[in-house]
Amino acid sequence: MERGKRTARADSVRRETTIHVRAPARTRDLIDKAASALGKTRSEFILESARSRAVDVLLDERLFALDETRHAAFLEALDSPPSASARLKALMGRRPAWES
Repeated sequence: MERGKRTARADSVRRETTIHVRAPARTRDLIDKAASALGKTRSEFILESARSRAVDVLLDERLFALDETRHAAFLEALDSPPSASARLKALMGRRPAWES
């Protein structure tokens, strides 16, 4: 690419950081075949796959579905929590490890 000239694709992708990954040659070859089948570069394929998986993992931690009966029971449990035990009060009174 000549200096000063950029493709539309290069303009649309802003690179902020680099991620280095070591992988067995067989894994690299598999990724390359899959990327090629989709018309993507290895980097595009890996980044898109990793991003998609990361979103799935984070949604799994935050999003869950309940039928109507279980939803009602869940709301009831939220609306009327049990009273705090002495052990819970002691635990909540401790300084978290990440603040040490």
